[in-house]
Amino acid sequence: MDRRKFLTASAATAGVAMFGGPFAGVAAAGARGARTHGADYGPLGPVADLRDGVVRLQLPAGFRYRSFNPVGEAFTEGGLTPGRHDGMAAFRGPKGSTILVRNHEVNGPVGAFGNVADAYDSAAGGGTATLRVTRYGEVIKSAASLNGTQMNCSGGPMPWGAWVTCEETVNGPDVGNDFTGADNTLLKQKHGYIFEVPIDRAASRRPIRSAGRFAHESAAFDPRTGAIYLTEDNFGFASGFYRYLPPKNPLKAGRILDGGKLQMLAVKHQPGKDLSVGLPAGASFQATWVTIDDPDPTFTVKPTNDQAIQYVGNQGRAKGAAIFSRLEGAVYDSGTVYFVSTQGGATAAGDTAPSGFGKGRGQIFAYDTWSDRLRLVYESPGSLVLDLPDNVTTSKRGTLVLCEDGGGDNYLRGLTRRGEIFDFSRLMPVTGDSGAEFAGSTFGPDGHTLYVNVQSSQGLSYAIWGPWHKGGF
Repeated sequence: MDRRKFLTASAATAGVAMFGGPFAGVAAAGARGARTHGADYGPLGPVADLRDGVVRLQLPAGFRYRSFNPVGEAFTEGGLTPGRHDGMAAFRGPKGSTILVRNHEVNGPVGAFGNVADAYDSAAGGGTATLRVTRYGEVIKSAASLNGTQMNCSGGPMPWGAWVTCEETVNGPDVGNDFTGADNTLLKQKHGYIFEVPIDRAASRRPIRSAGRFAHESAAFDPRTGAIYLTEDNFGFASGFYRYLPPKNPLKAGRILDGGKLQMLAVKHQPGKDLSVGLPAGASFQATWVTIDDPDPTFTVKPTNDQAIQYVGNQGRAKGAAIFSRLEGAVYDSGTVYFVSTQGGATAAGDTAPSGFGKGRGQIFAYDTWSDRLRLVYESPGSLVLDLPDNVTTSKRGTLVLCEDGGGDNYLRGLTRRGEIFDFSRLMPVTGDSGAEFAGSTFGPDGHTLYVNVQSSQGLSYAIWGPWHKGGF
């Protein structure tokens, strides 16, 4: 069945809300989910990679791409590129170039990449790479910029010229082994933090401990208040939506200072509200915030990993914080933070519930930082339309770019201001890695190029360009 035709047939259950004011952009989506002329770029077809001629993506007519910096390739500044390319942001570079800061979601005590002497934890294999590239995906310069961290999943760009990278774990020598069974006693440091990575130099490798030790996923910065909004992807358990309030606005401090306050979103007058389930179209809630008293635990009696990964969130839920399912991508746009609940919503007819916490195929929420109002923007009506959205970014038109994390075909999809969802790219199967997925989509500073990663044991990055004006991006 054609997914775009299926969308029209299922529009009544699509869960798209209509509202105005500060919820401009995708949050003004039409309640009918009707097709918008020109939003869809047309049918997808196989396109050869300009790097080597291999067909790795399907794209609409007129679009081209080049892959770059695959796992194992030497950085120009020394060392080898690790695998599992994940969250990423693009910044303006010199002479028309783009600076990319990219996560590597490597787990386990496998040893640090890059210069081990610089690593936060010499036993941990995750971190970030910083690359300077052309708008056509040609690498000018590449280097490790943070090493010795773990499970660097997503994060967020900061307007003073930095990337915040997030560890999606609470591993450490004080915590029992995680789902992989790898020996946590081999680790040298506690994990589960956010780190700041400047675009023009290596990171300090100092975690922002007051921003919490939990399964961090993404970060979105509000320049008006200085708050950093944080999502939690706690796969098997309830997740929360947080904000970190630094002691000084980072725009004035020039960086994120430790020593601030961590808070968790709750629904006013509805303590413990479960927002992970299927919700009415346009559901709206007045938000309030509860403070986490112990955001950075060190466990003296070693808990299981399942106990440790719930510790910070349970403090908030004990005070009435809202319950979400697997909060992943987040992006700030004109006073609104859009964030993705990967498995939120109801199980649609014909679908089976995914494993883990949450039984739906995805929700997108919008939090208005001015009014403290939370709204449901979109709830997937089924896996054929949207299947487990993960990383998210916005285009210049306000369309959301959604990276899927489903078990079958994985797509890049667009969700327009008018509520139309459309396919933009399909990832061709990766030999030997059925779990390969899109991640880290980000437009270059001039809008010419969409950079995106494939998270895989054979990970690599892509630069995609073409007639953006012909469709919804």
